[in-house]
Amino acid sequence: MSKIWPADADKSRTGLARLNDEQTRPVYAAIDLGTTSCRLVIASPTPTSFQVIETFSKVTRLGEGIINNNELSRQAVRRTVTALKVCAGVINEYAPIYRMRFVATAACRRAKNCGDFLALVKRETGLNIEIISSKEEARLAVVGCIPLLNRCIKRTLVFDIGGGSTEISLARITNTGKTFIEGFVSLPYGVVTISEAFPAKDMTDLAYSTIIERTHKILKEFDDKHHIFEAIKNQEIQIIGTSGTVTVLGAVHLNLPRYNRSAVDGIAISKRDIFRAINKIKVMGDEGRRKHPCIGAQKADLTLAGCAIIEALCSFWPISEITVADRGIREGILLDLMHRNQKYPNKVQKKYHSRHPYVHNRGKSRKFRSFESVKTNNAEVII
Repeated sequence: MSKIWPADADKSRTGLARLNDEQTRPVYAAIDLGTTSCRLVIASPTPTSFQVIETFSKVTRLGEGIINNNELSRQAVRRTVTALKVCAGVINEYAPIYRMRFVATAACRRAKNCGDFLALVKRETGLNIEIISSKEEARLAVVGCIPLLNRCIKRTLVFDIGGGSTEISLARITNTGKTFIEGFVSLPYGVVTISEAFPAKDMTDLAYSTIIERTHKILKEFDDKHHIFEAIKNQEIQIIGTSGTVTVLGAVHLNLPRYNRSAVDGIAISKRDIFRAINKIKVMGDEGRRKHPCIGAQKADLTLAGCAIIEALCSFWPISEITVADRGIREGILLDLMHRNQKYPNKVQKKYHSRHPYVHNRGKSRKFRSFESVKTNNAEVII
């Protein structure tokens, strides 16, 4: 579970501060500022992956109301800046940060006043937030899920249901072990925008069906281009889902008394059990979802919206099971940064000068590359 630390947390807190004093391993930080939540992770590398030292996650609904005028509301900005101040405080506890990247996704891509928002964030917290494209968002989600890939299955479909958009990526593993993205599609809606478009406490059957039908139309062109249906039917593609809704489905499927990441992350749920879990969530009603220990009041409406997208995917493609990923963009950023350090260790070490956690390359912003700058049949290799 994530820890929530106040912005002015006691400086005597141990943990990574002690780890840094002992000069054992470098420290990395990543923030994923989405339409629904603000998520921070701090970690250090291990020989095969990384060790999470601390996380913070807060539902801020930055994109709340954005469908009305394409602007971030004052209330949403206030909530998000408060959460980012907590992130800044936690990051400062673990300085020096060896490498970091802080990204914003759909809400900031869409908002007309996003420039003012990011300037405010910089003034109030010192954090430099980078707006990334839907393509980069999809790539990072795939990178974050790489530890869950079944290397015996050469293709993988990763879907990431966000608050303002939904990214679906098709990746392939080559015979040499490299992974690259064949293609991706971005649905222009997510759980926040759907729940606001259909604001009833319990989404009507008509609204639910509308989301499914619209998703099917968008998926058809993507499927025609990459011949996904037949490959899934022949069990040649692994399906991985990463989002709050997917992990909630995992928790409901397992009948967990409270959410447990270690129990959910990496499990495979059959299509039959997916629909059973979705039906349970529907039958609960709004009040039941609010009281459910793995959903709660903040996600009651969002979960039902996410279920509509998942049901659309499962009814469009002959999916037999979905691997649940309690990981995504944050983890993708970390793996990206750590892999880059392995490729260019001397260059990276030379660039880091400041102890202040928010200064990148003496105040100059850097461009972040994918894992490998190599093209394979017009597709970018990512690891």
